[in-house]
Amino acid sequence: MAMLEVKDLHVHYGMIEALKGVSFEVNKGEVIALIGANGAGKTTTLHTITGLISPTSGTVTFEGKEISKMPAHKIVSLGMAHVPEGRRVFAQLSVYDNLLMGAYTRKDKEEIENTLQVVYDRFPRLLERKNQLAGTLSGGEQQMLAMGRALMSHPSIIVMDEPSMGLSPIFVNEIFDIIKEVSKSGTTVLLVEQNAKKALSIADRAYVLETGTISLSGPAKELMNDEAVKKAYLGE
Repeated sequence: MAMLEVKDLHVHYGMIEALKGVSFEVNKGEVIALIGANGAGKTTTLHTITGLISPTSGTVTFEGKEISKMPAHKIVSLGMAHVPEGRRVFAQLSVYDNLLMGAYTRKDKEEIENTLQVVYDRFPRLLERKNQLAGTLSGGEQQMLAMGRALMSHPSIIVMDEPSMGLSPIFVNEIFDIIKEVSKSGTTVLLVEQNAKKALSIADRAYVLETGTISLSGPAKELMNDEAVKKAYLGE
């Protein structure tokens, strides 16, 4: 059974149908990339999965439990973390306090402290800047903080929306190396990313979203060599 199963998802914004029957699945331990042009429905898909938007119809099943109508905070407590587009750090709070906000569904102080050490080991820059206000960090550092904050909930799956957006090439490489490490440590990853080449280079499988429907899917390496994908998304 798939860890995450999205079945025939339809989402409307007023009269506009943003998702028109999206179906896909994510298996435990995989890195899955969701690629597509702006306005294809990628962010809407993630927001529906993580409970920020209610679908018009269709189902989202996580670890065998239907979560389609569940509020976002309950979904977090089941083991799903969301790194939103634009990072959305708490600018007026310190790096340390931002990280603690990620652990709000957890009760065991010792376990939270252990996870904090793991996050600092993975993101040494966050340890250096733990007392700094999050709003004063660079874009790349804020992205690291958003990822660290998500990892503080100790998720079994992490959902990431455009982690490389607005970052310098050096930071983009660093962020993708971290995503690979997160995956190797046993966390499943669902990744929405404009940088299709980077996303496909680290993904196991991928889905192409076009105007609210899945138009193509398969192993990431195969899609990287697909002529239509090359032309539309890889600039080749």
